[in-house]
Amino acid sequence: MSGFNKVVDSYAEALAGLEDGMTVIAGGFGLCGIPENLIKEIKRMGTKNLTVVSNNCGTTDYGLGLLLFDKQIKKMIASYVGENANFEAQMLSGELEVELTPQGTLAEKMRAAGAGIPAFYTATGFGTDVAIGKDVKEFNGKSYILEESIKGDFSIVKAWKADTFGNLVFRKTARNFNPLAATAGKITVVEVEIIVQPGELHPDEIHTAGIYVDRLIQGTFEKRIEQVTTRPATIAMEA
Repeated sequence: MSGFNKVVDSYAEALAGLEDGMTVIAGGFGLCGIPENLIKEIKRMGTKNLTVVSNNCGTTDYGLGLLLFDKQIKKMIASYVGENANFEAQMLSGELEVELTPQGTLAEKMRAAGAGIPAFYTATGFGTDVAIGKDVKEFNGKSYILEESIKGDFSIVKAWKADTFGNLVFRKTARNFNPLAATAGKITVVEVEIIVQPGELHPDEIHTAGIYVDRLIQGTFEKRIEQVTTRPATIAMEA
């Protein structure tokens, strides 16, 4: 059964084969559930001219934002700019090619790739700049635009728990783009907090099957928060 073991011992081994010019799909939303250590390894490797697909590009000094300092990202496909001044500046200056994509469409582009669906029609974006140059068809009296799925050379994902076969469990809000990204890579690399033995996860717990996972590494995580928003202490005490 050892041939099914997906666990690797180092981040260098986890991202072996990542080369300049590849497409990387990254899970996470803001800084929630991001594969933070895999991103740091890409920065360490210095891999350049990457096309990165993710909901956003982290913050100015963390997450995918780290890859902008040395201009490792050539093109960013995301749904919004977010809390990243470098992303905004490089986009406005033309240094960084940006393809802003409606959030639901971006999610479906990943899911469709994992399901082997090359393209799909959606009403989202019809009549806007998003639809420019895209095929339009009418179904039941409503117009839809054709969107192509996105397959990555690598997908980098953060999960909470996994068994050594790569079956994944995501915790709370980290179950955002991560399950979708996990299915959309030719090589899917997952970093997790906890690794258990096969059989320790109940089948009903598993969110993503190990068949999608190629490499698995256990890490420790900083888990930064973009903007901490809490109630005033007096209100919290009264509640």
